[in-house]
Amino acid sequence: MAGLYLHIPFCSQRCVYCDFYFVTTQKTHGVFVEAMCSEIEYYASQYAEREPIETIYFGGGTPSLLEAGELGRLLQTIHSHFDVSTLQETTLEINPENADIDYLSSLRSLGFDRLSIGIQSFFPSDLEFMNRSHDADDAEACIEHARCAGFDNFSADLIFGIPDQPEEYWYANVQKLIRLGVPHISTYSLTIEEKTPLNKMVERGLVEPAPENEMEERYRFTMNFLREHGYEHYEISSFARPGARSKHNQTYWDHRNYLGFGPSAHSFWWRGLPAYRWFNERNLRRYESLLRQFEVPVGGKETMSLDMLADEYILLRLRTSDGIDLSRLQNQYGVDLIYEKEEEIDRLISEGFIEAPENDRLRLTDDGKLLCDSITSKLLLEAKE
Repeated sequence: MAGLYLHIPFCSQRCVYCDFYFVTTQKTHGVFVEAMCSEIEYYASQYAEREPIETIYFGGGTPSLLEAGELGRLLQTIHSHFDVSTLQETTLEINPENADIDYLSSLRSLGFDRLSIGIQSFFPSDLEFMNRSHDADDAEACIEHARCAGFDNFSADLIFGIPDQPEEYWYANVQKLIRLGVPHISTYSLTIEEKTPLNKMVERGLVEPAPENEMEERYRFTMNFLREHGYEHYEISSFARPGARSKHNQTYWDHRNYLGFGPSAHSFWWRGLPAYRWFNERNLRRYESLLRQFEVPVGGKETMSLDMLADEYILLRLRTSDGIDLSRLQNQYGVDLIYEKEEEIDRLISEGFIEAPENDRLRLTDDGKLLCDSITSKLLLEAKE
C-alpha cells in the first residue's frame, strides 16, 4: 500500500530556520488548488490501479492557510481517483494561530483524522527568535481546540538547541506536552541550513549556535524523560503513546511507495527494477503553468539500482526502533550486511553504538542515536573500500 503527500507551499511569514519551499505573497489559492487537482488526476491515471492508498498527508508550508472548502476539493479529487478502501490515516499540518474550533471541526467533518501541530515552543522569546507567527497562548489553546473538534490523534512539534535557550525552557516544553496529554511528540534539533535567515545570522556573528554538548544533553533528557512517561521512542525524532505512531511517516521508514504532489514534492516508486525517484519543480508559478499546459511539473528524475535501494533502506531503518531487518535486506535487496560490514559492525557494537543483532534485527543504542548519521555512513554499501 502507498502513501500520498501534498505540499502546500504557503506561509504567512518565514521562520528563520526553514529551508522547505514556500511563498509568503500568495493571498488566494484557487489556481493552485486546481493545478494540484490536475496533477492528482494525472498520477491516478498512471498509478491508481497499482496499489491502494493507505495514508494521506498535507504538509508545507502551512496547509492550514487553505480554506476548508479548498482542502475538501483536494480530498474529493483523491477519493474520486484513487483506491482509498484501505485508507488508515489522513493528516494535516496546522499552525496554532489557524486552529480555531470552527475550522478544526470543518477539517474533522472532511475526513481528516490526525493533526500535526507546529508548536516549537511555549515561550515567547523562543517564538520571537524563530519568527513564528503564533504566541504562547495560541500554542496551548490549539491542543484544547483540537480535542473539542474531535481529534484524539495528533502530534506536536518542539525544537531544541535554540541559541541561549535556558535549559529549564526545554524541560518545561516537554513536560507541558505530557501534561496536556499529547499522544505523539516530535522533537527536532535546530539545524542551520544554507540559504536561511538563521544561516545568515550565524555567518554575520549575530547568533552563536548552541554547543554540541548542550544539544546532546537536551536529546538525552528527552529520550529518557518521555520513555519514563510512557512514550515509545520509535524513530530518532519521534515519540508516541501506544498506538499513536505516524502511519504516514512509517511509509517512508518502511521504504514503501509514495507519490508527492505540489511544488518541490518528491515521489518514490518501486515495483520491480528499475525503481524511480523524482521531484517536482521548486517554483509555484512554473508548477501551475506546466499543469495548465497539461505537462507534468517534474524537475528531475533518478533511476535507482538495487545497491542504491539497499543503501536507502539501511539509512531509513537505522533511524527506527524496529531497526534493520537483516533477513529482508538480504532477501529483497540482495545484501548480507553482517558479511559485508562484519568488522565495522563488530567495532560499533564494542563501542556501544549498536546493539548485538537480536531476532535478526540491527538497532542503534541511545549513544548510537546521538551519532545516527555518521554510523549510517559506515554501513552503506557505497562506503565499501
